[in-house]
Amino acid sequence: MSRLIDSILIPTDGSEGALAGAKRAIALASRTNADVHVLSVVAVRSDLEEGTDAAESLYASLEAEAEDAVETVAEMARSADAEVTTAVTRGTPFQSIREYATRREIDVIAMGTKGRTGLDRVLLGSVTENVLRTTRTPVLAVPPNADATEIDNVAFEEFLLPTDGSDGAAIAADWGIALASRLESMVHAVYSVDTSRVSRAKAPDELLDALEDSGEDALETVREHARSADVSVSGAVATGPPADVILTTAGERDVDLIVMGTHGRTGIGQWFLGSVTENVVRQADVPVFCVPVSAETP
Repeated sequence: MSRLIDSILIPTDGSEGALAGAKRAIALASRTNADVHVLSVVAVRSDLEEGTDAAESLYASLEAEAEDAVETVAEMARSADAEVTTAVTRGTPFQSIREYATRREIDVIAMGTKGRTGLDRVLLGSVTENVLRTTRTPVLAVPPNADATEIDNVAFEEFLLPTDGSDGAAIAADWGIALASRLESMVHAVYSVDTSRVSRAKAPDELLDALEDSGEDALETVREHARSADVSVSGAVATGPPADVILTTAGERDVDLIVMGTHGRTGIGQWFLGSVTENVVRQADVPVFCVPVSAETP
């Protein structure tokens, strides 16, 4: 890529949750000189026969609302001097978002984690989860309570970078450190030794020491990478369920962004980063930048 991030896709349904995602996305686009794409998907309803007058009347109304939602975000992006492309389409929301990102070679999808509910709306939260599970593109997942500041005041000063030493975590580290370098941010790396899966009463000290040593090795890999990119970095091994450790550390460090892979290792002493990522996205008070294993290395 000529830039770290050339393009950011912002799906919207006009909800407050979507606007929270849009603000963080536009702030990131402004800092990285990325182009912005704004997309609204009108969900196709199985109980309506397309082509009938009733169906087309309803879809026309929904598409008009979608156009308004798209234009609201587009105006925000233009105010931040971003180049903006807009689109409204019909389909299954998460599939349409994924397909648009692939077709347009989008670098990052930025979404709120909560959206509207109701007869004619799809809960954006479920759409976000489906996008996270299926896309090959990094996703910036933004919780509603992150919408607490104006775009110009959005901070990207402190990143939390969880690692389990897996290939997936390494790819996420590449993205996190590249972003930190571009945005002049500091990185805090954390490795969790999940003793809930390895009872201290039954596991020999040698096993627990080996798990902690593995953690230190994984952290040192991140530290070396960060130092080579001239990024300030700290790291620590923590004990406990990974999602709890990540959320607690994020709060203690008062980070602005969590950067993590969507899949990691499984097995004794290791954690499946996929389920951990979903739990973190659901519970985090700050945006989570989720990087799939298949994402292009920045």
